[in-house]
Amino acid sequence: MKTKEFQSWVAEYYQLRGWSDLNIFIRIGFLSEETGEVARAIRALEIGRDRPDEEQGTYLQKKEALSEELGDVLGNIAVIANKYGIEMEDAFAQHKEKLSKRFEQA
Repeated sequence: MKTKEFQSWVAEYYQLRGWSDLNIFIRIGFLSEETGEVARAIRALEIGRDRPDEEQGTYLQKKEALSEELGDVLGNIAVIANKYGIEMEDAFAQHKEKLSKRFEQA
């Protein structure tokens, strides 16, 4: 799925569910929560969780969980971008340009 297509799908789906109506500060809280879940998934992949009440899962299952959590982060970012009329592709390009200028060799 292309970025523009994903951002448009998020706008439509989240609107249908009423999720886009949430206060932006609530949305930032959700983004923080999902970021924490990314950290948890990476920990599971890299060093394990050492929790007897959780199934360990295979490497591929853990990688799939990380992919799912990254999608959740991107969904929340798309909602924020949509709220402010920012195309995610533009944000990607601006980020690339900023870093390229900052670290280009003289």
